[in-house]
Amino acid sequence: MLEDSLSQTFSALADPTRRAMLAQLKVGESSVSELAKPYNMSLPAVTKHIKVLEKAGLITKTKEAQWRPCKLKEDGLKEVADWIEEYRVYWEATFDRLEVYLKTVTAENDVKENHEKQGKQVRKASKESK
Repeated sequence: MLEDSLSQTFSALADPTRRAMLAQLKVGESSVSELAKPYNMSLPAVTKHIKVLEKAGLITKTKEAQWRPCKLKEDGLKEVADWIEEYRVYWEATFDRLEVYLKTVTAENDVKENHEKQGKQVRKASKESK
């Protein structure tokens, strides 16, 4: 089954172990064995996680002699950020419209309350003058 890159990225980010690995790589590049240290899992299991991160375009793994350093890919989250940005703009516009509406309703209620208060004061004053 072919997945689009955005789906692959979200799928990779869905796993807490992979998110933790990304956080670890944010500090700097690490070898596969260094990435495996915090987890109680085999190296093949860690390698599977790394492959998912690579396939999603979030990290790169190179080969330097016996060392296989992994590092964050600079633009790995760009597509996700762009996608989220579209919705951020939408939600901000929606909240702005809601804010305008609420201010209008609040202002209308304030006017009604003031009219009612003035009416009560007029009625009270007319009763007192009788």
